Amino acid sequence: MLHSRLQLLHSMPIFDGLENETVEHLFKGVRIRNVDRGEIVFREGELDTSLYVIEHGRVSVHRLWKENQYKLRELSAGDCFGEMALMDYKPRSATVIAESDCSLIQIFAAQLGEFYAINPQQYTLIYINLGKEVSRRLRESDKRLFTCEMERMKPP
Repeated sequence: MLHSRLQLLHSMPIFDGLENETVEHLFKGVRIRNVDRGEIVFREGELDTSLYVIEHGRVSVHRLWKENQYKLRELSAGDCFGEMALMDYKPRSATVIAESDCSLIQIFAAQLGEFYAINPQQYTLIYINLGKEVSRRLRESDKRLFTCEMERMKPP
């Protein structure tokens, strides 16, 4: 099981280019969190500085607007979420709910911080990769927003 979890982490864009020793060291401090279908992983507005990697299962990401929850997207095995909290230390921007029974690998900001003293280059690479992931998602959101705006402006 440990080997397959390490392979999963290695295959993810946010861990791209990291040395094996870095991923193995990082994995020593993770928490495996089993979440039942329908359970809330975290709520919009909560303070938390951890990243989650979906080992198996599916989650959905929701935003609150005018007292209603709206689903933004679904994520599945190999996807990660919560990366913004590692970068800006702000409250969660969305609520994440398990769509099926899930196994999640929870990685804490403090674990990543340890790498600054141990290996600043690997630490920097992790945050560059996190920045790339946030940028990728921002581009996706910009595209969706632009499409919605264009559809709204389309003549009848």
